[in-house]
Amino acid sequence: MRYLLALLVVVALAALFYWRHAQRAGAVPDDGADVQALYQAGRALPQGPLRVYHLGHSLVGRDMPAMLAQLAGQGHDYALQLGWGTALREHFQGPDAINGYEQENATPRHREAHEALQSGDYDAFVMTEMVRLQDAIQYKESRLYAGKWAAEAAAANPEAQIFLYESWHALDDQPDWLSRLPDDLETMWKPALLWPAARAADRPVWLIPVGQVMARLVAEAEGKGGIAEMTSREDLFARNPDGSLDSIHPNDLGAYLVALTHYAVLYGKSPVGLPHQLLRADGNPAEAPSPELARRMQELVWEVVSAEPLTGL
Repeated sequence: MRYLLALLVVVALAALFYWRHAQRAGAVPDDGADVQALYQAGRALPQGPLRVYHLGHSLVGRDMPAMLAQLAGQGHDYALQLGWGTALREHFQGPDAINGYEQENATPRHREAHEALQSGDYDAFVMTEMVRLQDAIQYKESRLYAGKWAAEAAAANPEAQIFLYESWHALDDQPDWLSRLPDDLETMWKPALLWPAARAADRPVWLIPVGQVMARLVAEAEGKGGIAEMTSREDLFARNPDGSLDSIHPNDLGAYLVALTHYAVLYGKSPVGLPHQLLRADGNPAEAPSPELARRMQELVWEVVSAEPLTGL
């Protein structure tokens, strides 16, 4: 009898080990059940200005963090590291692995990522993964490196909060851009990035749900024939030099929407009433939304962010 019980225990442990290994490798869905307790205590919201570190690529860019600083006001400070379509893995491996490292980081706001996090200087660490996200998960070890970055940030500053910036896929990527955004959050962002990062850091990793904000705004604008000057999803995206649509990079209106969402999550405050006439990182005026569009953007950001439990609000 004892032999049988011992054998059953060994088999159960082996099955658990296999399941956890397969889950972390992506062979079985990761529902994050084991990290949900980390989120139960809630989130302490900042009582003053933040120092923020941004890690990513052109969907972060230089302009969005500059806009966020203007929205946040006096005392907000930030640094960043960017690359051309750079995955979390290449950022972790260092400058030599990052395409466009010198060009993208030719700004006083750049600080090498490992040095920045290990300094413990930042109240908030915001990371995002490359696009296409499915390729990053399959070929760039997103689960592993989201965890590595989160663990490094947590170890260096126990008081800092960690955030995952959920971006979007290209307008011409299939299936349909608008219908796909909610599915991508559930099938890729959470199981391949958010849960592994929280698991590795042993603390909550909070969500900045930009993709969901975009989906809400676009659905409303396209469904009702426009919100002021915005009539379709294309109005949030840049144009190439030849005038054709850039299907992935935001224009100034898109960057403003992303900055509003970051502000609402990071500071835990409604962005309604914030300025809408801002400057780009180079000091030139950004194309501003009309007061009507800006107000609706701000309202929708707060509706989405305050209703999403993983923002901590």
